[in-house]
Amino acid sequence: MAVASILYEARQGVARITLNRPDVLNSFDTAMSLSLQQILAEVARDTTLRAVYLTGAGRAFCAGQDLAEAAPSGGPGVQDFGAHVRKLYNPLVLALRRLPKPVICGVNGVAAGAGANLALACDIVIAAEEAAFLQAFVKIGLVPDTGGTWFLPRLAGSAQAAALALLGEKLSAARALELGLIYKVCPAGELEAIGYGLATQLATQPTYGLALIKELLNASAHNSLEQQLELEAEYQALAGRSEDYAEGVRAFLEKRKPSFVGK
Repeated sequence: MAVASILYEARQGVARITLNRPDVLNSFDTAMSLSLQQILAEVARDTTLRAVYLTGAGRAFCAGQDLAEAAPSGGPGVQDFGAHVRKLYNPLVLALRRLPKPVICGVNGVAAGAGANLALACDIVIAAEEAAFLQAFVKIGLVPDTGGTWFLPRLAGSAQAAALALLGEKLSAARALELGLIYKVCPAGELEAIGYGLATQLATQPTYGLALIKELLNASAHNSLEQQLELEAEYQALAGRSEDYAEGVRAFLEKRKPSFVGK
């Protein structure tokens, strides 16, 4: 019986998604990418789910593309990697960024190539102390994809982004934290409790407002200050009409813990 390449569980308002090809370090093949795309689409539609936790099975988070599937055939210049990226990886990055729910990534081991950049596409990244990040593309003559050339300069700055992409050196979790690529590093034995715990915590928060925050942060990458200020005003108007805002104010005045519904 074939084992699913993506494990999925919905519990406590959290969609728990696990990359599950541990024998090949959770590297992506076509079936795995398409399965993850389908799951993210379902999560986006399910209003009972208010946060996502993404992690990997075994000793790696994701080693990127399964090269056994993508090995060149017919010599140089034959393989159309552009079509491959458009089909398998671009949709994943856009789905994560556009998902109107916070996405927590628990990097349990090595995150290389597309796997590293998939993690960076998430909203909050927590890594085990033993985890490592690697822009492995240059090692085989390719360029970073899965949003790497977009995320790296914005998270680490242009100088560090150039070094990471051009040298392809392995980056420890501690160094990734220093560069601002990730949010937190923890012992491997605590990753599940911290990462999934954060997802369950966020699932109880005003997730309509959290979705608006994600949209604002995404828009800030290309907006001028004036445009961003106006967008903040527009989104504040939306948030101010939400059920969660009304509940938050009531709870504050009544000196009790709010009960948000994500609307």
